[in-house]
Amino acid sequence: MEQLTAGPVILHDPTLRDGHHAVRHQLGADQLRAYASAANAAGVPVVEVGHGNGLGASSLQLGRARLADEEMITAVRECLTTSRLGVFLAPGWGTGMDLRAAVRHGADVVRIAAHCSQADVAERHLGETRAVGVEAQAVLLMSHMLGPAELADQCAQLVGFGAQAVGIMDSAGHYLPDDVARRISAIREAVGTVPVIFHGHNNLGMAMANSLAAVAAGATVIDGCARGFGAGAGNTQLEILAAVLQRTGHTTGIDLRRLLAAADIAEAQLMDAPPTIDSISLASGLAGVFSGFKLPVLDAARRGGVDPIDVLFELGRRQVVAGQEDQIHAVVRDLQHT
Repeated sequence: MEQLTAGPVILHDPTLRDGHHAVRHQLGADQLRAYASAANAAGVPVVEVGHGNGLGASSLQLGRARLADEEMITAVRECLTTSRLGVFLAPGWGTGMDLRAAVRHGADVVRIAAHCSQADVAERHLGETRAVGVEAQAVLLMSHMLGPAELADQCAQLVGFGAQAVGIMDSAGHYLPDDVARRISAIREAVGTVPVIFHGHNNLGMAMANSLAAVAAGATVIDGCARGFGAGAGNTQLEILAAVLQRTGHTTGIDLRRLLAAADIAEAQLMDAPPTIDSISLASGLAGVFSGFKLPVLDAARRGGVDPIDVLFELGRRQVVAGQEDQIHAVVRDLQHT
């Protein structure tokens, strides 16, 4: 693999969005403000906020958020003086109306998410994002389900639709570093100078190594959450990522001491405890199952009297993805009769 020289890396912080999965989308306005203010003081480039599944996703199926989208965005917007505000939208949950409302309330960066083989569903929303004058990014979910060449082709399509940065999310925490390196290298070659994004999950304990592999392969936008706060076993830990990038000669523009203070606030005010790699999270990563399924799987398995690990491996065998939460209950019913 070609090793790139150290250069600037933009750290994108979805603590207040991905972290919502871990607390059933119940963060309040004061919690959002406390962390957003601290992240802004640390110079975090982008602070992303919202329901764990993005704009328009608050629902009985995915979980009702404590606050409406506009309330979350407004609470964070008023705290950001230098950091930009990011939101996340997956077509099918979020709509063009949700997108435009988010921009009216102060969003600067809109990430459009699509399943890894369905880049075409992002075309209209990327066009709308460009039309309203904010930065349009695009990410592919459950990206371990495709190889490097296929992901590169999907990302090239996203650039053609107007994405100003593109990349992949390790939604299941399934990757090893070489998996990431080969995919990021292929994407970088396919999209030229367009920035490449990587978002890691820690189900196999590989989030930091995978994020560094992505940087070495040419990704320049890397996601990380304070204390790793996120779905399942959590995300790449932001403050450690910033420190390691500094140690390896990359510039992030972040004040590390203030970022450590922000992480302390996150641990004290956002979460019951920092994420850990428990047996369920590990099984989810091995099975290649969306990290956000952890709590719904535990709930359904407990009610159905079946082993949640069996549920996860069957979901993985069926290649179930986010948005197919009804399949959790179908699997539980099937296991009850085996």
